[in-house]
Parts: sequence; C-alpha cells; structure tokens
Amino acid sequence: MIQSFNKINQIKGEISFSGDKSISHRALLISSLAEGKSRIKNLSDNDDVKATIKCLQDLGIEIDSNGEEVAVNGRGFKGYQKPPNQLNASNSGTTARLLAGILSAQNFESVISGELSLSSRPMNRIVEPLTLMGGVVKSIHGKLPLHIYPSDKLNSITYEMPIASAQVKSAILLAGLHLDSESRVIESRQTRNHTETFLNLNVIKEEGKIISSVSKKNYPHAKDYFIPGDVSSAMYFIVLTLVAEKSELLIKDVSLNPTRIKGLSLLKKMGGNIQIEFTGESNKELFGNVLVKSSYLSNVKIDPKIIPLIIDEIPILAVSGVFAEGAFEIRDAGELRVKESDRIKSLISNFRLLGLEVEEYTDGFRISGEVKKTVKPFNSYEDHRVAMAFAILSCLLEDGGKVEGFESVSKSNPDFLQQLKSISS
Repeated sequence: MIQSFNKINQIKGEISFSGDKSISHRALLISSLAEGKSRIKNLSDNDDVKATIKCLQDLGIEIDSNGEEVAVNGRGFKGYQKPPNQLNASNSGTTARLLAGILSAQNFESVISGELSLSSRPMNRIVEPLTLMGGVVKSIHGKLPLHIYPSDKLNSITYEMPIASAQVKSAILLAGLHLDSESRVIESRQTRNHTETFLNLNVIKEEGKIISSVSKKNYPHAKDYFIPGDVSSAMYFIVLTLVAEKSELLIKDVSLNPTRIKGLSLLKKMGGNIQIEFTGESNKELFGNVLVKSSYLSNVKIDPKIIPLIIDEIPILAVSGVFAEGAFEIRDAGELRVKESDRIKSLISNFRLLGLEVEEYTDGFRISGEVKKTVKPFNSYEDHRVAMAFAILSCLLEDGGKVEGFESVSKSNPDFLQQLKSISS
C-alpha cells in the first residue's frame, strides 16, 4: 500500500496515545505469571502486543477485554499449559525473546516461531545466557524457531551483557524469577528498565556498571496496571510540531520513564521548545504531559552512552536532523542493522531520494545538505518506524510525499493516520 501525505501547515491541539508497547508486553507477561486476576488499563492495541496476547492464550492464560480494561487470569508459578501448536510471535521480537526466558523454566516442550521479518533477527543473544542458566534452548543458525525443552538443572548466573539489549536482559530476569538463588545481570550501558520496575528488583550502580538482581522472592502478585501512553509513538508528532511553523501540541498521560525520554532530552538540546510535566505514576512507571512548540533546531553531537535508550527513536530523530542546522550524525548504533529492517540502509536509501549528502558507516550514518524535490515514494522496507518517520518527513515537504508499504505501522501504532488528521491543518 502506498500512502500519500500532503504538506502540513500547522499543528494544533491535544493528543494521547494507547499504552506504551514495551510496558504493555511486560504487563501481560508478568500478569500471566501471577496467581489470580490482574487488570490492565490503556493496554496497547498494536500487532506486536496482540501477538503476545495470542501466545499467552495458547499457553492456557485467560485474557478478556471489556473495552475499558483487559483482565489477565494468571496461573501462578510454572502454571503455563503446554501449547497445542507452535507459538507464533508474529513480528514481535519482544514477544519471542521475553517469552523464551519464561518458557525455559516451564515443565514442557515448546516452540516459538515467527513471521519472515522476525525470523531473520538474531536469537543467539538469548540462547547463550539461557543455556548458561541450564536452560535447554535450541536454534538453527541462531534464528527462529526456538525449541525450548524442560530442564531440571536451571541455575542462577551472573551475566555481564555483551550488548546493550533490554530484551536480552529481560529474558534472563524472567527466567531468574523461577529460581531460589539470585541471578544478576550487569550492564555497562543502561537500557530500558521496565522489567526491573514491574518486578521491584534491586538495582544498584557500582563502578560504572548497572547491576540488576532477581530471584523467586521477586515473583509477581496479581494487581492492577495503568499503562502510560507510548512515548516512542509520540516522538513522531513531537518532531512534526517542532519543525512545522506556528505549531503547538499537548501530549497527555505519556510515559516519562527516565530510560525512555532521552530522545526528548536530545531534542531539547537541539533547541526544541519542550516542556515536561510529571503528573503521576503507576507501578513506579512515571507519566505526565508534554507541551511542544515550533522551534529552530540545530544538530548536536550525540553521546554514544544514550544510544541504547534512543535506538527506536533514531529514525524520527534523523528526520529532525534533516530540518536542523548542520549535519546529523549517529554512531555506535550497529543495533539498527538487526531491527525490523537494516535501519541504517533503510534510512539512508530514503534520504538519498531527497538529494541529501549521506555517508554510511558500519555503526551509523551522517546526513547533510539541502532537501531537493523527489517524485519517488519513500520505501518503508516493511519497517513500522521507517514508515512513520518518512510519513512525517513527507508532511514537512512543500509538495508532500508518499510512503510505500505504510501498512507496517500497525505493528506499533495503527491509529497513526487518524491521530495525524486530528491535529493538523
């Protein structure tokens, strides 16, 4: 599907988002482990989260929705049932990797498969630590499907992360929940901390390292959750408002978890007029309102330490860089190559359609120069974040633009077009 976008002259109004995707996955998984009924308000309704719901239902978890909230009837410690077929994680890396951590501690054999895009993404990064824990997780060529077998030798470990990945960290922590002795995950660079927050884990900083500890004493209980709005989805509209003229946008009840707002901080350093108001918290997850106004932006040097915390926002941050003074450069971001697409190649291919000067690096890219007219559609490469980023860029071009394969946005924000229409003129 090719979606056309006209130039947007002004952004005005208020907007809110369905629940944060990362938090929604974890709320479902952790509720499924607890004994009894948990209730989740503002759960994300995207394709990735639907994949997690379907997998949990196949594992015997009852999940119901009344339109206002989702009820999850958890089955307690090692209470999952053997699924009748392979578990299909669709295109959700979070579903596959986090669920693998839980399934490694269950008493039955299971298989996690996925669609073509997910099946090309690396899985050895979770197979290796789960195997060190005594789990029996098999993979051909380090990709899906994952074959997981019951193990009576599961043991705690201390694991120093070789890559910065919240999904790998969470897989280890969720497996470690099932052990009496304590497991520790050591990070050199901080990643999203939603799993630690939900489980109320002990997290310390020591000699520049971040150490998270988990054991059966952290096993969850049934509770109620409110999921703050998805800040990654909000970033597209924040950049649009900053670049569009005479614009102002209020985003309400969005996640303000400190490990999720480095993209906002970067835009503020670039000169963005962004005001943040903390209004509450739910299960230690902070949320609040963000007021954004049109701004003159200048590109700045990006600290490599924050790359794991802005990895999903890099496509739209790069778009902001196109309209900012100076060159936009991102380095130490090799993880972009193993997302839904090779995002480095996806982004620079599209930027070249605009006549921009682009340099490609193994771990990033640099863009500079003036935007020239393009008559070719941008390619989403079936990557939701690339699709949304170039939808926003199209809205900022004098002649608008088109995005091929735009339907991929349903992976994270199926309401994107409706939201865009509600605030634009």
